Amino acid sequence: MFAHRLNDRHSLRQLVFSDAAELFTLCDTNRAHLRRWLPWLDRTRSVADTRVFIEGTLRQHESNQGFQTVILCDGRIAGVVGYHRIDWANRHTSLGYWLAEAYQGRGFMSASCQVLVDHAFAALNLNRLAIACATGNTRSRAIPQRLGFAHEGTIRDAEWLYDHYIDHEIYSQLQREWQAQMIARLAPNTLSS
Repeated sequence: MFAHRLNDRHSLRQLVFSDAAELFTLCDTNRAHLRRWLPWLDRTRSVADTRVFIEGTLRQHESNQGFQTVILCDGRIAGVVGYHRIDWANRHTSLGYWLAEAYQGRGFMSASCQVLVDHAFAALNLNRLAIACATGNTRSRAIPQRLGFAHEGTIRDAEWLYDHYIDHEIYSQLQREWQAQMIARLAPNTLSS
């Protein structure tokens, strides 16, 4: 089971069934905030619906198709970040994520995504990782930009969001680009030694 502690307050842990009630409550209390960009809120009406989602994430992990993690802040669930289905033949996947409104602007999502980017390239040996964000979702788009992903372009009418289509901005990072970033991140530490 994947788990990673970033600091004393912030950690990631793979989703488990015992997260269902807390995760549903977080979704429910952030419904208006999340519904602006996420198409699944109307299908998540009970703890049972959240259990079905978690069951799917556990099957995803068991079939070696990636996993979903909860973002924990001071031991409380603040959001979710995880891999979509992994295409092993072409060694690529994409990341999906969301964060409760109260936790935004603190760097939790950028740090959480960086952990999964590092894991995708170092542990899973993937070649390409993508992130798709709604064109108007500037907070979400800031994550791949901050992490050094390349903007590939716009997919028009990419997703039906309740009563209208939205465009997606596509970002990607390749393993060789990640390796160059890792060298750059380590270089200042090497020079000061």
